[in-house]
Amino acid sequence: MRIEHAGSGQWLTEAKAETDPEGRVREWRGHAFDRGLYRMTFESDRYFAGLGLIAAYPEIVVMFRIQDGAEAYQIQVLLSTYSYSVYFGSLG
Repeated sequence: MRIEHAGSGQWLTEAKAETDPEGRVREWRGHAFDRGLYRMTFESDRYFAGLGLIAAYPEIVVMFRIQDGAEAYQIQVLLSTYSYSVYFGSLG
């Protein structure tokens, strides 16, 4: 997965990572993200291919806005081969 920040009329890659077996990205803990518009891209095709399945959505893109860079946020994506849902919230 990758996270990008909108800046100067383009998307700039902020970080890349793979989720752990629990679906978490632990190396991003403590990373300070500035205020602004972001998008996170989950490569669901690769995940489902590893399970021997074909997904309707080869990638899932979640766009969100960070209003306070001092806050800690979480993004949860629940997915199946033909659907997904997203939760975005503050941990503070």
